[in-house]
Amino acid sequence: MDRRTVLRATVAGGAAFCGSLWADAALAAPAQPGPGPYGELLPADTNGLQLPAGFTSRVIARSGQLVPGTSYLWHWAPDGGACYPAGTGWIYVSNSEIPLAGGASAVRFRADGSIAAAYRILGGTTMNCAGGATPWGTWLSCEETPLGQVFETWPDGSRSAEARSRMGRFTHEAAACDPDRQVVYLTEDEKDGCFYRFVPDTWADLRTGRLQVLCAPAEPVTGPVTWRDVPDRDGFPVATRHQLGAARHFDGGEGCWYDRGTCWFTTKGDNRVWAYDAVHQRLDLAYDDSLVPAGAAPLVGVDNITGTAGGDLYVAEDGDNMEINMITPAGVVTPFLRLLGHPSSEITGPAFSPDGTRLYFSSQRGTSGSAAGSGGVTYEVTGPFRR
Repeated sequence: MDRRTVLRATVAGGAAFCGSLWADAALAAPAQPGPGPYGELLPADTNGLQLPAGFTSRVIARSGQLVPGTSYLWHWAPDGGACYPAGTGWIYVSNSEIPLAGGASAVRFRADGSIAAAYRILGGTTMNCAGGATPWGTWLSCEETPLGQVFETWPDGSRSAEARSRMGRFTHEAAACDPDRQVVYLTEDEKDGCFYRFVPDTWADLRTGRLQVLCAPAEPVTGPVTWRDVPDRDGFPVATRHQLGAARHFDGGEGCWYDRGTCWFTTKGDNRVWAYDAVHQRLDLAYDDSLVPAGAAPLVGVDNITGTAGGDLYVAEDGDNMEINMITPAGVVTPFLRLLGHPSSEITGPAFSPDGTRLYFSSQRGTSGSAAGSGGVTYEVTGPFRR
């Protein structure tokens, strides 16, 4: 029996996606393809982006070139990102997923959307892939390398970045803060990676605390879970993911996003979007391409994820046809945008401006497909987003 058949049987048997995870909808199963709220994608604009009617795009930065209106060279291989309010404007931060000289940069915007400044907020780190925003206004930049660390940074550049070693040494990918339970969820980009949470001794202070790993049987796919402390968060000589036999393993942890009792995270090895119900400590599936009719899956190569106040999820693709797909509260998965002419790249860093009217993201390697990320391009899409 192939994976698709097994999963369909599992969902039919009662391990389906739990409708309580979306406040305003009763979803009975993982998301399925359907028409989106914005209609069909139009022909590509001058930036190579196919967008719905009413949406426009602009390029705000290119790797190795000056950010328009500034003297700052934009970093290579732009990856995970987030937005922050700043006075009457806002800031977009972006990681750099390159070895040794990774780190993170920021672009500051004025109230009218024009660029006011660009600058470095983290240096001297390596392979900064994704990360996550904190409720207290900092950016957690994660190193995607064995024994990698999380670095807390200040988007306005007011303080030097600080390592948060107590959050564990492993192949970090993304982070998402849960202010209700006062924990930070963490994904791990390994084929047998784990899903973690950091429990700080004091909320908003990540210098001390406990690192825990999600524990559950490998089968069934969904159901109740528990958390156990990781014995040695430094991960040497035994990697954190191998220290507890009860730890649940995931095939390539990627993006992570928390909203109203649910932490959504993605796994690229099996093209899944998971939903961890933090209220009931239950794991469910929000999307799985194996539960979509063969050949009809719009979302392949799942990667970074973000969401809106209205409950829409936006999931970026690594490869495939270079889309950002929506998963709506009604359980519909549908393309929101498609980027043409970037066949050897991936879409990274999706994040909304504080007012929800602008979406930022990057093509990590751009049209060149350079493995070093020298062709990276960072975009802004403006339009009537649902909020």
